[in-house]
Amino acid sequence: MIERRKQIIQWLEEDKYRYQALLIAESLNLPQWMLAAGFVRNLVWDKLHALNSRQLNDIDLIYFDADNLDPEIDKHYQSQLNAKAPEYPWSVKNQARMHLKNQDRAYHSCIDAMSYWPEKETAVAASISRAAQPQIELYSPFGCERLFELTVSHNPIKSKLLFEQRLKSKKWLTHYSQLIVI
Repeated sequence: MIERRKQIIQWLEEDKYRYQALLIAESLNLPQWMLAAGFVRNLVWDKLHALNSRQLNDIDLIYFDADNLDPEIDKHYQSQLNAKAPEYPWSVKNQARMHLKNQDRAYHSCIDAMSYWPEKETAVAASISRAAQPQIELYSPFGCERLFELTVSHNPIKSKLLFEQRLKSKKWLTHYSQLIVI
């Protein structure tokens, strides 16, 4: 739904912490870069639970560069981000090589990679483009609507055990009391 996408974009624009992270990430000019997972998911769930947006454990910057699969490049980009904004918990991963770690077929893009994440609600990301003015863009292979439904859905591409382990370790059901597991 377009209105829900607009709502998320508005919340990102109003959240100084997240908006600044988007601007900093954009400065690296990485191919297909996005700030993903809890960056958007937690913001929506916080708003729907009337919680103040809490500090993030990490900020997952994903990008897609099939021409350079060396994991040291991720460390280089992460160092650059840490130098620019050490107060942010950056985590940088080239999705062009993450299929090896996750034992999936090769991904074709960041959106394709997100379609393999264990929960559908986590597979949402934002980036910012600079035309005349910065403009936030949202990406999700499953859409953004399910975030507003307050569900946590298993992605059948991944194992149910992995999904259950993440539910337990992330403590979403404890922190977000209205969530429903699908």
